[in-house]
Amino acid sequence: MRNPEFGSVRCLWRSAIVLVTTTLLALPASADPSLTPHAAEYKVKISMLGGQLNTELRATETGYVATHVIKPTGISRIISRGTISETSEFTATRDGVRPVVYSSTDTISRDKNKVSVQFDWDTGEARGTVDGEEVLSIMDDLAYDRVSIQYELMHDLLNKGPSQNYTMFEIDRLRHVNVRNIGVREVDVPAGKFEVIGIQHQAEGSRRVTTLWCAEELDYLPVIIEQHRKGKLRVRATLNKYSPEAD
Repeated sequence: MRNPEFGSVRCLWRSAIVLVTTTLLALPASADPSLTPHAAEYKVKISMLGGQLNTELRATETGYVATHVIKPTGISRIISRGTISETSEFTATRDGVRPVVYSSTDTISRDKNKVSVQFDWDTGEARGTVDGEEVLSIMDDLAYDRVSIQYELMHDLLNKGPSQNYTMFEIDRLRHVNVRNIGVREVDVPAGKFEVIGIQHQAEGSRRVTTLWCAEELDYLPVIIEQHRKGKLRVRATLNKYSPEAD
């Protein structure tokens, strides 16, 4: 029997990616124009279940490859097995990040799915397959997949500062979000103690409210991610390990 709650981690993480926007709007840009390859591990709690989220950013000859993987841990593996894995390959210049290929494989959720999309910026098309069925979307402007948008926001902070408008591409639609800064506090997580800025996000038409607590000393990497639905905390992820270089 698969627990559908693990599917909400996908929503949690993609929301957290977008949440970095408000933090960047309020802070000065660094002089370093490059993204820093790194690896991070998060401990995830979904209601009474446990999980682990691993993220990794690796440099390539043409840009970067980012991978995000969520899996159940401990006794949660008895209830729900499998992983949710998302990978984005993208280029990065001083002008920003541009996704090239995005793929996702979900073997945890009740409805398993597999996604593969290629971005053709010459034609303005995103073309690929979802569970074996062909999909085609027309992009009027620059759009990011659920993974690459995080690194576009980080890139903007490291260079010229962020734009106030970002578009996230979700296979069959473009998604817009509302964000707000909810202040600064100190937090203590397994990876250490940090001063963090809280960013709250709610996508248009969604009942989920996600809060990202990101640390300046880690280049605004989120150290706590929380998701509430109808006022109740449903998912919480805390940074367990961080390495500035993914070997």
